[in-house]
Amino acid sequence: MQGKIKVLVVDDSAFATATISKKLGSDADLLVIGSAGNGIEAIEKIKAMKPDVVTLDVAMPQMDGITALTHIMSECPVPVIMLSALTTENAETTIRALEIGAVDFFLKPSVLSPAGDGTQTGSLVEKIKIAAKVGMFSQKFLSRREAFVDKNIADTKPGKSSFANVVVIGSSTGGPRALAQVVPLLPRDINAAILLVQHMPPVFTKSLAERLNQSSQIRVREAQQGDKLEAGLALLAPGGYHMLVNRDNTIILNQEPPVLGVRPAVDVTMRSAAEKYGSAVIGVILTGMNCDGTQGSFHIKQAGGRILAQDKETSAVYGMPMSVYKAGYVNKVLPIDGIAGELVRLCEDKVEEAAAAE
Repeated sequence: MQGKIKVLVVDDSAFATATISKKLGSDADLLVIGSAGNGIEAIEKIKAMKPDVVTLDVAMPQMDGITALTHIMSECPVPVIMLSALTTENAETTIRALEIGAVDFFLKPSVLSPAGDGTQTGSLVEKIKIAAKVGMFSQKFLSRREAFVDKNIADTKPGKSSFANVVVIGSSTGGPRALAQVVPLLPRDINAAILLVQHMPPVFTKSLAERLNQSSQIRVREAQQGDKLEAGLALLAPGGYHMLVNRDNTIILNQEPPVLGVRPAVDVTMRSAAEKYGSAVIGVILTGMNCDGTQGSFHIKQAGGRILAQDKETSAVYGMPMSVYKAGYVNKVLPIDGIAGELVRLCEDKVEEAAAAE
């Protein structure tokens, strides 16, 4: 058994525990070392058994997933994948879990479906394998006291239809935590329209946008067809849709085939923004697997724009940032807590350049 990834399954349902354990156990690289029926038991077993990865149910009696995760991150840090149902309530809780420190999540009905074709189970297996490689030391960069902003004033004022920059931020695994470290630090009066692309299914993107909106000075919402780009407004691509920009500064959503296996794809939004706004585009590649955003960064650079990338030390998964860096498109590599400040500086520089040219 040496070399196998040790997994602890935490779920209050005996059926769910047995089903998940059986499916994970069928992979030669994984070893299910035990199970727990609630958060209290999970913490005890993590300390005693020292698993490499924990799958954690969102809704449980005695101690729910969020409370358990908070204790796990502070007392016995270990990579955690949340298992969540596709409901608004569970989506909100899952987004909160990702901010606290969960590496990723998986839709529970998929892994429990007896009619599964193996693809969805494989996705959970792959997520566990990715999670096993995540360095929990990166948590120290992500501990920030929550600060929810009174949006009443901001929400009553429409944003400026003119803006000097368009910022496109792309992220995947670990993205919600990273976005929570960047977006809330952007000032309300930033002279940029912002487009966010996070690999995430429907319902969850809406909850993510709402969560970011609560904690940010700028306005954040899930994009809808025909939305207008405005300064100080961040539009998040909805799960299942590619997000592009029209000639009249409005959003186009489509369900064309996935790119690199994902929809929304960062590449699609970046290329569209580069074609429309040229050198005014600033691309940001945050934590995530694989190479989505690399081709999009190429188009931004070709149009005269700039690219920022998250560094390895603060990335949950150093895949997307590494890909764009190795391709030679990055202007600056930064830790997660330095990206917002650099974006503000770049946007201010652009305003000064425009003023000097007049």
